[in-house]
Amino acid sequence: MQDEYRTVARAGVHETEINRSRFLCALAPAATEQEAQAFVAAVRKEHADATHNCWAYVIGADAAVQKASDDGEPGGTAGVPMLQMLLRRDMRYVVAVVTRYYGGVKLGAGGLIRAYGGAVGEALDDLGTLTRRRFRLATVTVDHHRAGRLQNDLRTAGRAVRDVRYAEAVTLEIGLPEAEVDTFRAWLADATAGSAGFELGGEAYGDA
Repeated sequence: MQDEYRTVARAGVHETEINRSRFLCALAPAATEQEAQAFVAAVRKEHADATHNCWAYVIGADAAVQKASDDGEPGGTAGVPMLQMLLRRDMRYVVAVVTRYYGGVKLGAGGLIRAYGGAVGEALDDLGTLTRRRFRLATVTVDHHRAGRLQNDLRTAGRAVRDVRYAEAVTLEIGLPEAEVDTFRAWLADATAGSAGFELGGEAYGDA
């Protein structure tokens, strides 16, 4: 698994004009291929009168799913440059649609490649990106009278508490980089005089 990846910070649209053609790049995060396809369909519907609605998406932290479409532009001049820009920026779980309104001036193959790839790059710069890092989920169980202090200690140590559940004992869910699991286990034993329970869970990605 990838240790980290980047994704778009928010959905949005960036517009640029090249030789009188309007290029609108719509970007959005997409957790699944279905979400990406639904976003493409929505943009195509919104801009049904456009000359082209070219798209590309990358799904999976390891970029397992990569798809692109030229939507009528000469082969390899739109979707592939868009996809290459996403991959060059290490973008994952993201979909891009570049809508073109033709302005009467032909750009040629090289011009189209620069225009479509550039539209995605500019949109990423404009909307911003987030880095997500891989971590292990861990569950800490502690008695009620230690729970408040432990939460404060965790915050002071820069550990994000993802969830807190109160029952006979208090259960805290946190995320840990793999390399820090043993160090944290020792810290926890010290901080709670060995009274806290500690259980490792699965892997997930979170904001860096």
